[in-house]
Amino acid sequence: MFLVQYAGLNQLPFDPANNNEPLQFTNTTGPLLSESVIENGSESSKKRKRTAIPPDFDPALGMMTGIPPINPMMPGLGIVPPPIPPDMPAVKEIIHCKTCTLFPPNPNLPPPATRERPPGCKTVFVGGLPENGTEQIITEVFEQCGEIIAIRKSKKNFCHIRFAEEFMVDKALYLSGQCMRLGSHGCREGYRIRLGSSTDKKDTGRLHVDFAQARDDLYEWECKQRMLAREERHRRRMEEERFHPPSPPPVVHYSDHECSIVAEKLKDDSKFSEAVQTLLTWIERGEVNRRTANNFYSMIQSANSHIRRLMNEKAVHEKEMEEAKEKFKVAFSGILVQFEQIVAVYHSASKQKAWDHFTKAQRKNINVWCKQAEEIRNIHNDELMGIRREEEMEMSDDEIEDPAETKETEESALISQVEALKEENDSLRWQLDAYRNEVELLKQEQGKVSREEDTTKEQQLKLLQQALQGVQQHLLKVQDEYKKKETELEKVKEDKLQMEKLLETLREQQEMANEEDKERNTADNQGTESSTSRICASSQEKECPLESTLSSSPVKSEREALLVGIISTFLHVHPFGASIEYICSYLQRLDTKISTTEVEVLMTRLQHTFKQELSGVGASLEKRWKFCGFDGLKMT
Repeated sequence: MFLVQYAGLNQLPFDPANNNEPLQFTNTTGPLLSESVIENGSESSKKRKRTAIPPDFDPALGMMTGIPPINPMMPGLGIVPPPIPPDMPAVKEIIHCKTCTLFPPNPNLPPPATRERPPGCKTVFVGGLPENGTEQIITEVFEQCGEIIAIRKSKKNFCHIRFAEEFMVDKALYLSGQCMRLGSHGCREGYRIRLGSSTDKKDTGRLHVDFAQARDDLYEWECKQRMLAREERHRRRMEEERFHPPSPPPVVHYSDHECSIVAEKLKDDSKFSEAVQTLLTWIERGEVNRRTANNFYSMIQSANSHIRRLMNEKAVHEKEMEEAKEKFKVAFSGILVQFEQIVAVYHSASKQKAWDHFTKAQRKNINVWCKQAEEIRNIHNDELMGIRREEEMEMSDDEIEDPAETKETEESALISQVEALKEENDSLRWQLDAYRNEVELLKQEQGKVSREEDTTKEQQLKLLQQALQGVQQHLLKVQDEYKKKETELEKVKEDKLQMEKLLETLREQQEMANEEDKERNTADNQGTESSTSRICASSQEKECPLESTLSSSPVKSEREALLVGIISTFLHVHPFGASIEYICSYLQRLDTKISTTEVEVLMTRLQHTFKQELSGVGASLEKRWKFCGFDGLKMT
């Protein structure tokens, strides 16, 4: 860890991603290995020995046969070398600098280990420097990787270099043998450096470049992250503000002119909601005082007049809802009829006359379609039955209500209305007194005030007179309603007295009947044995016709009578009739032991109560039972 002085980031003199010119290490005239072989062919044999040309090296191409060379300073490479196929090995070239030479590593050696890259890393650790290496040589080697801000050299053959940008670190790591492409097989070890042509140990070294952790890099990275976070927060805030609903318009302050405008708007149905909001804001602000109370009361009164309109609108919407329900039921029943017809088509197609002419695939499709149609039909039937049950429950609840309770509720409602009318009448009288007092005060003050204020007082008087007239008319209406309610109360009281008298007479008659029953019981107990014998004989004679009538009646037991009652109520609900299977499915919900044959035999016996009819056309013919008890009663 080391500290580097903070310096501003200068713009690079070239774009490493789009650079098409070859980069040279300080020596612009220094050739690469291929150039040295072609152009400097007349050099001494010592120099050729120093380049260490392998036996399979092609001097015409400047590279080893079958192995493409990689040079980080080649044109078009930018920061990192281009991708190389994984099955093709890669070899780096010898790099000549002004005062030193860099030899590529052995591709067969394992790759050197590197630490994890710190966030915002711009500093590299360079190890394996020659002992005689100076800061000038380090800058000569690494300055073409990018702009160097600072170099800190140690006495132990290593140094730290801080670059201006982060991508320059990747280019410097290339000299250590780290390949930037994932999964590559080349780039195993760092370059070997040699100063001049000396072979002394102090003039040679094996470069190892690795990431270094510096406080300045971390600080700059954190500042950049904070700046990005601020920009993101600002962007999100702008997005949220863009999607926020617009604020409501401001409410004007109270004045006589604005009051008259709001009063006119309150009378208009289209502007009522806006005017009511303004009125509510004024009342909450505390604009109501002794001088403005009358104006506010008139506005509240006009707001109250809209209640009847809203109730009428609600009634209209309820009526539309009921009509929509009726339309839905009619359409739903029509859909069910069509479903029944489709199922009948499937059943007729599955009979042997037509079934033999279809192929196996066609039969399979017909079976699948028939099952699906039956399932959908059953679901819709259950829905329709549920709707009808709800309607029946509502009807039965309305019928079960006791009329006496309804009368009591009507009486209590009338009494509450009369009390409310009394309270309203008293409040209106008090308001009338207050208005009269205010008129008198205004008349007394009229002589003292100057002529300039006379016009305003006249307007106020006119407003008060109009308010008085309105209150008087309202009082007259309330009195008329009060009289009507009193007459209705008297009628209800008279009806109640009549009902009580009827109840007393019924109680007296019941007591008389009880006394007569007691006397008859005592007379029966005092009878003789002869009378008992006569009674037995007479009872035997009476039992004989009863038995004959029972034997001749079609209903033989109490269970059959219950079945007849349930079936008649079920068919009364279904005026278009129902099939025997539908009736039995309904009865089997009550008792699972009931069979279709038993029900059909019972209904055929009662010809005056139930009759059987055929409905449908062609293949959709169906036997339906209907209830005809009312017609049978007339015939018998």
